[in-house]
Amino acid sequence: MFKKTKEDFTCEQCGESVMGDGFTNHCPVCLWSKHVDITPGDRLATCGGIMEPIALRKQRGEYQVLHVCVVCGYKKYNKLSEHDSQKEIVRISSKPEHIS
Repeated sequence: MFKKTKEDFTCEQCGESVMGDGFTNHCPVCLWSKHVDITPGDRLATCGGIMEPIALRKQRGEYQVLHVCVVCGYKKYNKLSEHDSQKEIVRISSKPEHIS
């Protein structure tokens, strides 16, 4: 079950200060994330690695970014936000790993 957790954070990839809204799970500038949850919002994952955005998909009319943890390899899709960098979205969508 999803647990809404409103937290601000500094992106470990690009250094951006991010204002969380309770649904924020990645940096809107570089789209990188952090492996902190087992179930969305629980903050129970012990890995703590950063998660690279490697691909995109569209599911049920919403675009999602695939993150993979650079420490343990865990993979998770997350919804994109209207605040996310269009430049980064285009960059990821043009990578060979892109999933439609």
